[in-house]
Amino acid sequence: MITPNLKREFVSFSEREERLSFLVERFGKYLFGHILDVGCDTAVLRARVAGLYVGIDIRGIPDVRVDLEKVPFLPFKDASFDCVVCLDVLEHLDNLHHVFGELVRISRRFIIVSLPNNWANARRPIERGRGHIGHYGLPPEPQLDRHKWFFSFSEALTFLQSQMLKYSVSLKELLALEKPRSWLVRMMRRLRWSSKEAYLNRYVHSLWAVFEKDE
Repeated sequence: MITPNLKREFVSFSEREERLSFLVERFGKYLFGHILDVGCDTAVLRARVAGLYVGIDIRGIPDVRVDLEKVPFLPFKDASFDCVVCLDVLEHLDNLHHVFGELVRISRRFIIVSLPNNWANARRPIERGRGHIGHYGLPPEPQLDRHKWFFSFSEALTFLQSQMLKYSVSLKELLALEKPRSWLVRMMRRLRWSSKEAYLNRYVHSLWAVFEKDE
């Protein structure tokens, strides 16, 4: 179900650093105080925020090395962080529902989450019958950085909305990102895919949400 408070912006990322730059520019007002970066990799965000930064990951250069699929709880007390950031991480986890609950538990105020739309990323390789889909496929050797879930924009939206029913959180912002295209291309796409849900499932590449814990 498409919610009326969903906003759409036209942005694309070719590198992880570009996604973090967008985070700081677009959601910087939430990045204050004590900040936790879940899936921090090389902790690039540390230099871009003024707050007290802690990064966790299974690899890279985190402050705390954590395998999110093997620990029953994140190693932090309740309400430890003013803002918890988790960008394109949950889709890599078998236990993503449990981990989302942990993000809420350790947050004092805000949780910022992004999820990819796998349908949009897979559309062209499937239609062309060649190429590959990032984080999927069958590599010759085991791959650590792979997705465990294959879902559409609609499913990502339903998942995030459903968390409000489980936890004492509300959605402050909900943002769909689409790659920049000319107005003519967007108009032709809308004419062909008149259903808003079908259009979003086909062309939105990621969904971002800002949750706020209820007082």
